[in-house]
Amino acid sequence: MSTTITETAAPRRTERPTPAPIPFGRLVSVELQKCFDTRAGYWLMASIGITALLATGAVLLWAPDSEITFSTFASSIGFPMAVILPMIAVLSVTSEWSQRSGLTTFTLVPHRSRVIAAKAAVTLGISIVSMLLAMAIGTVGTIGGSAILGVDPVWDATTVDLLNIVLAQTLGMFVGFMLGAVIRHSAGAIVAYFVYSFVLTGLTEALAQTQDWFADLRPWVDFNYAQGALFNGSLDSTQWANLGVTSIVWLVIPMAVGLWTLMRSEVK
Repeated sequence: MSTTITETAAPRRTERPTPAPIPFGRLVSVELQKCFDTRAGYWLMASIGITALLATGAVLLWAPDSEITFSTFASSIGFPMAVILPMIAVLSVTSEWSQRSGLTTFTLVPHRSRVIAAKAAVTLGISIVSMLLAMAIGTVGTIGGSAILGVDPVWDATTVDLLNIVLAQTLGMFVGFMLGAVIRHSAGAIVAYFVYSFVLTGLTEALAQTQDWFADLRPWVDFNYAQGALFNGSLDSTQWANLGVTSIVWLVIPMAVGLWTLMRSEVK
């Protein structure tokens, strides 16, 4: 009696096509949506328009007639935005850690650099749109205030002045972005920003007033001081050099270190 051994062919494995990467535009839209997802984020974004309207109303109510100018409205609206916009940038980075959404985000998009680039694009977009909104409200305030007082509207800000203000606000927003990347903790990054913007500025101001050697050195080491020159009109070549040097020291180098650690840190 003989036995016959039948060989069965192994099933063929079909190769699945590699899915296409998520488009960068979709990443940007998702990161923008995250700014409105939470109640705190929604009201923080809404506060941009709310504070701009309140600042405009305050100028109309309490500013003297001679100060009803476009530059007055622009500076009044720009001050609260200089505080709010960096907070938005901080939260856009730290949300992956504070809200524990990092595991989901970086699993769906393993290349963290694409997510961070999308967050940076949203940060830049919010900064520009916010400043355009501020200028629009300032224009309405100038026209409305002049009509109420019966005087001619005063447009005492040039296009260069407005572009410098936009650049100053954008740099301030990216300082918040940098602190979020370095610290990756919402409360800690926000506290660090206020210490940097107000405490450190007060200390350097006091030191410059009491020490002549630091008064000459300050434009080369104080980023807030060099950045503040953008609000005062056109910059000369020395002031641009001051801004470039301090930006590298206080923004570019810390940003590079923060992004390097962020790409390699463990997400829990």
